[in-house]
Amino acid sequence: MNKPEVISEGTGPCRGRPREFCVDRALAQALRVFWEKGYDGTSLTDLTEAMGITRPSLYAAFGNKDALFRKALDLYETEKLAYIRQALEQPTARGVAEVMLRGSVDNVMAYDEPHGCMGVITSVACGPDSQSVREDVVKRGEAAKRALMERFDRAKQEGDLPSHVDSEGLMRVLIAMLQGISVQASQGATRDELDRLVESGLALWPSA
Repeated sequence: MNKPEVISEGTGPCRGRPREFCVDRALAQALRVFWEKGYDGTSLTDLTEAMGITRPSLYAAFGNKDALFRKALDLYETEKLAYIRQALEQPTARGVAEVMLRGSVDNVMAYDEPHGCMGVITSVACGPDSQSVREDVVKRGEAAKRALMERFDRAKQEGDLPSHVDSEGLMRVLIAMLQGISVQASQGATRDELDRLVESGLALWPSA
């Protein structure tokens, strides 16, 4: 396991030993703020207060706000969206959908995490000055969509899905359900309500 990077905080002359902070821990705190408030809704003051560091230290360790957000998004995908990789490894297309939907519910309803999907929150709430951030989020989402469509194409070839099923259309139905879970969670939907959404969606899933 890699040892967490520790950086001394302090610029210019200082008395005594400069305060140190753990980069990994600070990044996790930044992720939480971005996840809760979105990119545009997050200020540098929000970030420095949550991370427990000064602005010069933030710039030195992570670059600007844009670069920090992208690092936080990398962490979010690695830690919070691991269920997507697990879903794509399922032996059936329905299994792919079920793991993705239930993983999404688990993600947005975690008691100690902000509700909603960080990617959805950012992509719908970025203003004109943040289009490069929105484009990055959308680009990452497109890669996941391609992977899903390829998985459904394979399911058709294997006879797991009917040959007449539109792989892209089915992928977009699943994405719409995932986005709906995020939006409804951010609006106060309960775990039971989201679980019922998943059950109803799976009941409509095409079978060979």
